[in-house]
Amino acid sequence: MSIDTLVELLPDMIKAFKETLFMVGISLLIAIAVGIPIGILLFVSDKGLFSENRLLNTVLGFVANMIRSIPFLILLVLLLPVTDWILGTTIGPAAAAVPLSVAAIPFYARLVESSLREVNKGVIEAAVAVGAKPWLIIKDVLLPEAKSGIISGLTITAISLLGFSAMAGTVGGGGIGDLAIRFGYYRYDNGVLFTTVILLIALVQIIQLIGDWAARRVDKR
Repeated sequence: MSIDTLVELLPDMIKAFKETLFMVGISLLIAIAVGIPIGILLFVSDKGLFSENRLLNTVLGFVANMIRSIPFLILLVLLLPVTDWILGTTIGPAAAAVPLSVAAIPFYARLVESSLREVNKGVIEAAVAVGAKPWLIIKDVLLPEAKSGIISGLTITAISLLGFSAMAGTVGGGGIGDLAIRFGYYRYDNGVLFTTVILLIALVQIIQLIGDWAARRVDKR
């Protein structure tokens, strides 16, 4: 790809970059808001825990596993009517954020659950023994102890969403994936394809570095 072509495409690349950040950012916020509570419920409702509820655990686990088992492109198509009902359109980064959020919630919830399982059970048992209420155990014991793992899980989720957003771009979601298809694949311009790949690699590296730094900062071990 020549310098002139790069300069010509620069506004489109900046727009695609912003659209990708928008899609991933919105989906990540929704994953945090919904995924963390679901992850906590999956953990505390499991067998032998202080809020054991086998029915709730089974239902939540089944729904989470069902959504996670659906390939993202198929999930995107399945949710088109829902996206259209919510936003009135199925095109653009805002529309792509709907299936991205649905995919991110159970994915992150399972990572949160996994982080909570790494908390020393002795600490939980001690809190139960002194009569702490469930919400206090969650707020003052589980979340502080699992903070590092929860942040690491968020990093993994963000990187996965970045890959999903590129796929969403191939079907009208906008962002870097849309740029790669329209200006790279359809025009047989490998330079554009390589540039978009480099952009994605750079984004993944930045997200990973920030996530690792944040996880180390809060790690109490």
